[in-house]
Amino acid sequence: MSGAGTSGAGISSAGARGRAAGDVGVYLVTDGALSDRHGIGVLGVVRAAVHGGVRIVQVRDKDASARDLLALTSAVADAVGDRALVVVDDRLDVALAARHAGHRVAGVHLGQADVPVEVARALLGPDAHVGLTANTPEHLAAVARLPHGTVDLLGVGVVHPTTTKADHPPALGHDGFARLARATAVPCVAIGGVTLDDVAPLRAAGAAGVAVASGICASADPGSAAAAYVAAWAGGLPDAGRRDPRDPFLQAVVTDHEADA
Repeated sequence: MSGAGTSGAGISSAGARGRAAGDVGVYLVTDGALSDRHGIGVLGVVRAAVHGGVRIVQVRDKDASARDLLALTSAVADAVGDRALVVVDDRLDVALAARHAGHRVAGVHLGQADVPVEVARALLGPDAHVGLTANTPEHLAAVARLPHGTVDLLGVGVVHPTTTKADHPPALGHDGFARLARATAVPCVAIGGVTLDDVAPLRAAGAAGVAVASGICASADPGSAAAAYVAAWAGGLPDAGRRDPRDPFLQAVVTDHEADA
């Protein structure tokens, strides 16, 4: 495998790919504007959310330059370490650059208009994570024609209309999501306006996880918000006492908040 495939701080197939299959749980999609609403910032939100149980973080900033997105992605990956997978939205070039620099970036999540997933898989290598947005039966049929293992995870939505993606397709609802999830063998994460009340019905509908942006990023306490989603996914109530304030990871969240305030 080439250097681009082997960079990324030693992410193995059991890591980047295995952890993203089956039970994904809560998948955070970053939003800079929402994260700044309470002065926490993207890094503070990510640290708190991962501490609350988030398993995958997608670094998304549609307006950032390649250089700025690379800096943000690298910072997120360094902050998260091995606690969660970090993937880059849309930008295969940024994911490759971050991995080449030695940052622990698992891979990329691509849209239908982005670089073909076959190209992403070839350049990232077999051990990386490659996700794809799919929201129609035609999209799923195209995935089914790909070599096995090309795509690790599908982002299916939107479940509800959402302000974080202005050009989203018509909302699917729970039933529409269920129809698409049943039609593919690739694990599907539900995305688009997902609230706490949606989590259990979406899991029952076949979701491998739920992707959340505003529900966590816009919260004044993103750690608690993330923990609530994680608990809803698990079918229980959040344990308010399980986050030890002495945890250095959590202390870094407080430091970030104070620095940005």
